[in-house]
Amino acid sequence: MDDQFGTHRVGSCFDNAQAESFNATLKVERVNRTTYPTREYARKDVTRYIEFRYNTKRLHSALGYRTPQEARTDYQNQRQAA
Repeated sequence: MDDQFGTHRVGSCFDNAQAESFNATLKVERVNRTTYPTREYARKDVTRYIEFRYNTKRLHSALGYRTPQEARTDYQNQRQAA
């Protein structure tokens, strides 16, 4: 992260917490349980998992125990109402 003088500062250890949590969940729930014959098959399978399982069914404490899709819909509805 650059400050106003263009120098790099050390970030908070919590900056990547959500991304790290997502990656851990992805590995535990999908990748480590599957043998992929090709990279393309793995890419498609992970994409399907994210779109159809992670975003639509899995509840997240950081989102008030809603799915990412529910949180996004609520956010868009609030923006349209404003």
